[in-house]
Amino acid sequence: MTRLLLLLSLPLYLVDQATKLWIVQNFRLHQDMREILPGVFWLHHTANTGVAFGMFNGTEYANYAFGAISLGALALLAWLHRRGAFPGWVSRVAVALLVAGILGNLTDRLQHGYVVDFLLFDFGFPPFNPWPSFNVADACVVSAAVLLALASFTEAPKSARPPVA
Repeated sequence: MTRLLLLLSLPLYLVDQATKLWIVQNFRLHQDMREILPGVFWLHHTANTGVAFGMFNGTEYANYAFGAISLGALALLAWLHRRGAFPGWVSRVAVALLVAGILGNLTDRLQHGYVVDFLLFDFGFPPFNPWPSFNVADACVVSAAVLLALASFTEAPKSARPPVA
């Protein structure tokens, strides 16, 4: 698992932070927008103190609460890992992606007081026109959720494995 954290989590965390730094340095918050693919994809700098899709954004203590939840999630992942909850490569990759995403957004909360979101897509289908803004860390967390769902069908927990003959 340590190898995955170094080879996957760390590079993704660094890409997340580098892209956010570039956005913060080159885009004014909530003002500048640059169209990359006409009518489909834009870069912009927006602040998210809430969670996915901006839920609870702007509430007074949201940033503190979600920062604490991030720390709790990291502790829970470490505890589950020690208990053998991630027996296969799919779940281990998912955990590495989760660590990168959680640390990326936690760093933003500590450094900026909000999560830096900057990727904006509009694929032209309701109810998300446009899709809510996100970042590399968010993409890691969503990818991890998909992989964990897949792992729940393909990986048996250590305690459920049949004895070796």
